[in-house]
Amino acid sequence: MENNIKDSIYKVITSSGSGTAFKVENKDFIITNYHVVRGNKKVALESHNKDRFLANVVMVNTKLDLAFLHANELRDAKGYIKLNPATEVKNQQKLSINGFPFGMPYTVTQGIVSSTNQPMLGRNYLQTDAAVNPGNSGGPMLNESGELLAVTTSKFKDADNIGFGILAEDVMKQVNNFTLHEDLYQVRCNSCDTLIASETEFCENCGADVDKSVFEEFEKSYFAEFTETALEELGINSILCRAGRDYWEFYQGSALIRIFVYKNNYLCATSPLNELPKQNLNSLLDYINSNKVAPYMLGLDDNKIYLSYRTHLSDIYSDKKEEIKKQLTNLALKADELDDIFVKEFSCEMSIESKK
Repeated sequence: MENNIKDSIYKVITSSGSGTAFKVENKDFIITNYHVVRGNKKVALESHNKDRFLANVVMVNTKLDLAFLHANELRDAKGYIKLNPATEVKNQQKLSINGFPFGMPYTVTQGIVSSTNQPMLGRNYLQTDAAVNPGNSGGPMLNESGELLAVTTSKFKDADNIGFGILAEDVMKQVNNFTLHEDLYQVRCNSCDTLIASETEFCENCGADVDKSVFEEFEKSYFAEFTETALEELGINSILCRAGRDYWEFYQGSALIRIFVYKNNYLCATSPLNELPKQNLNSLLDYINSNKVAPYMLGLDDNKIYLSYRTHLSDIYSDKKEEIKKQLTNLALKADELDDIFVKEFSCEMSIESKK
């Protein structure tokens, strides 16, 4: 069952950070927290084996901190997490937190239910002593049968071993009162629960105030616009490359490519290519020192070969900007070429970051 559960859980990646989402039995959509996707109508989902999928945000409930996502490529993927109205939750019951804490690989943390109905911020939540960290938000809290107990939503700052989840009964009410429209972004009215599809200041059903910002998407920085234009020239959907604020991460073939701002001054692109071989290093070091890959640089760190490129941020505002875009796209292609060369000609192994 553990592998099935793992296949139903995804990392959510936006330009602001990452969280967790999951698919339940017999549903075409995927569940996460609203705060994980806030400011986005399209996000990336990543499976535990690093495959990425484009998803539309199709429902948000700001009051409950829930959001539903739909990914065409995952429509027929089986969901193994169960929504069972008859599931009992008891104090001291074992549970597991499933997700991607700090954006790390898929992790399961064990704990117990500390409170089945902890009042907080005007609602009741499930409280647990299981470790809950940034990145776990939106993931499922499960019992030993793979049934949903709650959706991880928060942790008190500066407090250890206190985590909270949205009760499964509240989640099921939202699931049962939702009809999927694949590309339609809908906002749940906090007063009457009507789904609102058009930007408005007032619910057309009950007249309650609606926060217009829930319809708005975060504005991209100039640097983000510049970088994502370069990525599009590689034939890559830039949304699938986002890994945080002004940070991108994607695979070109087997090579992992990272693009980011360094010390608020430099645009950097780098790729961890290969591990150094155990012997016959002289010819490899001669190649690395020969600077055959200019304008890029080959370097070593902790017995690993990196390909890197750096330019000052001010250059992307100059007449060099088109050349810099080309250098970014070519670095990705060069990295995919070089990691194979180092394997075939110098007996290196692929780096642990490489996509096998």
